[in-house]
Order: sequence, then structure tokens, then C-alpha cells
Amino acid sequence: MSLQAEFSRQNPSPRYRQLVDMYREMHVEGEKARNLPPEQVFPGRSLPVHAIPIKELIERTGARTLLDYGAGKGMQYQWRDLTLSDGRKVDDLRSFWGVESITCYDAAYPPFTQLPTSRFDGVICTDVLEHCPESDIEWILDEIFGFAEKFVYGNIACHLAKSILPNGENAHCTAKPESWWRPVLARAAAKRPGVRYKFVLENKVRTWYGAKKRRKTIVEG
Repeated sequence: MSLQAEFSRQNPSPRYRQLVDMYREMHVEGEKARNLPPEQVFPGRSLPVHAIPIKELIERTGARTLLDYGAGKGMQYQWRDLTLSDGRKVDDLRSFWGVESITCYDAAYPPFTQLPTSRFDGVICTDVLEHCPESDIEWILDEIFGFAEKFVYGNIACHLAKSILPNGENAHCTAKPESWWRPVLARAAAKRPGVRYKFVLENKVRTWYGAKKRRKTIVEG
């Protein structure tokens, strides 16, 4: 399997540009398909559940600076009194992680659209890659790994989303199976052998009694 290599940060695909425009619209006007106001659209809600494994990577690598790539509105760093996945209460993510700085980047949210010019100890990318077009995944992953000095942490949904784009399409435009993502991630990681990485691939599966649950598979190196 090979992805289209003709696209890049300097020359993204027309599909990438179209999606960025739609996400900009949703940040301003909300998600009309689900009657969500703008403040409830991509506030950063998907990140806190990953706070503990991110902290483990920070401690393992001695990371002091972080980039949140695809941070949405970045509200996750303003929220206080957070409850983590193990039930612990923490004041906020930055103090829990014990880092010096957290930089937010998001292509569709104007306060964070300026692409960083420096590298960071760690790069976080949660609930992002499945929203990107298949034609651009390779250069986006290269960019993510390129920003990292010590580690990359991400999660990828391998299923469709609840969110609907303004044109009626599902927001997870690259809802690919684990077997598709594994070699794609491996190729990106191989270009940065000194950078640790951990990706959580998530699937929605049905149990034998018909209920839905999430199955998570870890890909790391």
C-alpha cells in the first residue's frame, strides 16, 4: 500500500483545503447537524482520557515542552478540577504533567493556525488523523514526527464519528482499519528512529449480547 506522495504542507490536496474550510466554519457556526453551538464543537474534550499515558511518556523521556497538534479550541488546558481515567482528581493538565510549556496548533482554529517553527520534546495528536484525508496522511505524520525531539503520542479512531460535516459527510473521512494504519505509522516512525511513539487505535465493536464497546490496540516503539 502506498499513499499519494505528491502532496505536502506547501502543496496540500484540494480535499485537505476543503476540510479545513469546513472545520473553520464549524468552529464559528457550530455543528448544525447535531444542533451543537460553536463552544461545544472541538473544545478539546478528547484529550483528558489520555492524560495518564502521556504523563508516563513525559516521565520516561524527561520531556519539558509539548506541542498539541490538532488542539481544537484548546479548552483542555483551561479546565480545572479534572477527573482522570483512573478516577484521580487533578488541578489541570499542565500541572499534572509537570511540563514547562504547552503549545497548541490547529489548522482550522484561528488562534492556533500559526505553524510552529521550533521542535518540542513531545507531540500530542489526539482525535485528529482520522479527520484528515487519506491523500495527506503521509506528510501530516511526517510533520508530526518532525516536530518531536523525544516522543509522539496519538490516538486514532478506526470507526465513523458522531460528528457530521457541513456538507453532510461523516467527520472521520479516513476511518481505516488497524491493518491500514499500522504500516503507515511504522513508515513515519522509521524516519525518526530516535523518537519514541505510542498510538492507540480505537474500534467500536459489538459484544455477543449486542452492546457496543471500544476496543483499543496499542502500536508503539
